[in-house]
Amino acid sequence: MKSAGTAAPTGATTAGVGRGAPPGLTALLTTAMAFSMMQLFLIGALGPRLVEGLGVSETLLGLTTTVGFGTAAVLSPAGGRIVDRVGPRRALVALLAVSGAALGLIGAAPGPAALLGAVALGGLPQALANPATNKAILAAVPAPRRGAATGAKQSGVQLGAFAAGLPLAAAAGLLGWRGAVWVAAVAALAAALWALRALPADPPSRTGAALRAPAPPDSPVPWLAGFSLFLGAGIASVNTYLALFGAQRLGMGPTVAGALVAVLGVAGIAGRVGWSRAATPGRAPWLPAILAGGAVGAAGLLFAAVRVEPLVWAGAVAVGVFAVSGNAVSMVLVMQRSAPGRAGRDSALVAAGFFAGFALGPPLFGLLAERGRYGDGWVLVAGEFAVAGAVALLWAVRDRRSGPGAAA
Repeated sequence: MKSAGTAAPTGATTAGVGRGAPPGLTALLTTAMAFSMMQLFLIGALGPRLVEGLGVSETLLGLTTTVGFGTAAVLSPAGGRIVDRVGPRRALVALLAVSGAALGLIGAAPGPAALLGAVALGGLPQALANPATNKAILAAVPAPRRGAATGAKQSGVQLGAFAAGLPLAAAAGLLGWRGAVWVAAVAALAAALWALRALPADPPSRTGAALRAPAPPDSPVPWLAGFSLFLGAGIASVNTYLALFGAQRLGMGPTVAGALVAVLGVAGIAGRVGWSRAATPGRAPWLPAILAGGAVGAAGLLFAAVRVEPLVWAGAVAVGVFAVSGNAVSMVLVMQRSAPGRAGRDSALVAAGFFAGFALGPPLFGLLAERGRYGDGWVLVAGEFAVAGAVALLWAVRDRRSGPGAAA
């Protein structure tokens, strides 16, 4: 079983930055993660406005998530190989540029069909995000600091949720929902220029046996992908429908309902940073099951909010602290356990499971939301989190029995 320290020389060679991290690397990687999923957070936060202004039904709103993450799930295995081949700088610049283009097209969409096409384009940066940022960390960050760096950059996803749920949702009140999306598009293109200037050049594209290294037989990747599948299904339903739940069932205005997504985002930032720091090699295998258990409780709070409205805020916080943090811990485990040269591919395979869950969860929830059955929807989310926890617990027990993995 390979530890994160074992993989460091390979990562450093790949990126060509083995002597130290470029200034602002963590901030740049956090920004890249934020923009990789910004489009879907914006669609969730602006859901009430899209339903009213663009003729998007509740079911179609869920379908946007299916299209975006379904595309990302299909592209992720190839995306991981591409990152291993071309290096993180090229991948990060492409990620941010395509994110900006997808956001611009969403802002210009004349109707639901064009919206779905723009969301599909946004699946490409999602497929590149985890492999590219993980490779950059393995290349430039010393092993003892990788957990903290991973938590910080994974918190960028929730930073995107916060930006979508508060400042951009508020901007939509002044500029219209299209104007708010265009502001985000310009910011993504500016970040692409930042990456182009700030990161050192990648070495020539890699080929050969190093890119064909097989996964070790005791790899946690299949288990983490299964865990991520069910975790992602639940998280995506919350991301997509939390604001609409607040507006339609709890009587909140669009801006206040969007603030629920922002609260979830802030809690997710704290949770991802804190739990990733706690994910030492001996402790990390148990954390996914623990976090999934907390996520079940979070879904229970959202269910209770149907009758006790203030609990929706506690539920949003708990989803961020527990459910959202599970993905960050998964990425820490990937970097701790990946064989040299496989970090990009392993990250992409775990991310593919997560994205597949994001594609499957919201349409199921949407069928219930369209009938006003939000309580049943939160029960469904709790069940998805419970299955994720069972998968994670089975792997942790198996890993402990295998011996070397727990001490890696």
